[in-house]
Amino acid sequence: MKGVALVTGIIIIVLAVSIAAIPQFTTCGSQGKMLTTSTGTVIPMKCTWTGQAELALSLPLFAVGVLLLISRRKESLRNLSFMGMILGALVILLPTNLIGVCAAPGMICISVMMPAMIFFGTLTILTSIVVLIISVWTKEPS
Repeated sequence: MKGVALVTGIIIIVLAVSIAAIPQFTTCGSQGKMLTTSTGTVIPMKCTWTGQAELALSLPLFAVGVLLLISRRKESLRNLSFMGMILGALVILLPTNLIGVCAAPGMICISVMMPAMIFFGTLTILTSIVVLIISVWTKEPS
């Protein structure tokens, strides 16, 4: 169980860093595109807010990865796996349902950021499920 927690902890940390970094370079704002209102005010597109929210989600996910590295108790691993699954689901929901991305199909946020967040969120959920299964099937060290 020690080796699995170490490997999955590293995977979760890498996923958290990817979830934090990729939106910072794949939003319309990072490409210099902004919305101009009828009054002439320039505001960021909604994909910018999705990118900021993904950055905020990556911090507790990073903490889950670090805690997986140092935790050895079954209950801790089980609780961390549930937290990883919830955070992974939120990573997917932000660009798809909660905040969203731009509507134009040619925008980088819809062609790169959204599929990447769905992919990394799914990997986070799957990795967390592996931790949960391993924590249920293994015996507590004495």
